[in-house]
Amino acid sequence: MDAIKQNSLAWDKKVESESVYTKAVSREIIEKSKASEWEITVTTGKPVPRNWFPQSLAGLKVLCLASGGGQQGPVLAAAGADVTVVDISRKQLEQDEFVAKREGLQLCTLQCSMTDLSAFSDEEFDLIVHPVANVFVEEISQVWKEASRVLKNKGTLISGFTNPLLFIFDDEEDMKGNLVVKNKIPGSSLDNLTDYEKEKYIESGNTIEFFHTLEDQIQGQIDAGFVIAGLYEDDFGGRRPLDEFIQCFVATKAIKIKL
Repeated sequence: MDAIKQNSLAWDKKVESESVYTKAVSREIIEKSKASEWEITVTTGKPVPRNWFPQSLAGLKVLCLASGGGQQGPVLAAAGADVTVVDISRKQLEQDEFVAKREGLQLCTLQCSMTDLSAFSDEEFDLIVHPVANVFVEEISQVWKEASRVLKNKGTLISGFTNPLLFIFDDEEDMKGNLVVKNKIPGSSLDNLTDYEKEKYIESGNTIEFFHTLEDQIQGQIDAGFVIAGLYEDDFGGRRPLDEFIQCFVATKAIKIKL
């Protein structure tokens, strides 16, 4: 099974079904961004603090990592940044291209995995924006290593990821409002399925998700040469039962420091 290929096709399917994370930003948002009234998210709803960014984005080389969907990339481009968006889904990247053409923006897109940024040189970018996405790769240490490699010294990595607590619960029961512990961390969405169920799951075009530990998420960044300089939490905005008890998303600001 090729998880990257499966998730690429699954996200293409999500674009076709107009999932919330595939809906391109509006003209109004782009106009505000051009007037310096911009904001982006890397989790579900809470905007990234503006003081996590440089005072001006003009000419800043920004990599939107696993960030297709016509959301973060076009906003940052409208604010003056030199933006490149990478994603495994061709249709997600087409959303960014659609907004760029509609609004007369300059941005580049490249279809590739977040674990392989070999198309880019060492220390090519000033800033990396990485919304919740590493749940779709098995080895996130490679994500952090590649991000560190292509980021300039003292550059910033802004990442969103899932608190692994979310994944211990049975997803179907959660949707019914029941919090039933089922899964182990680390793990994946295929772990508790029979061979037949796995086959049907793949055939249905579902994404394969990998449940990473907080150590892999946070210490993984540190091991790759980053210093954590900021952190906040977010939730589903009241759409999931767990929101009543804990916020299940984390965003971090990390600075690459050469020692």
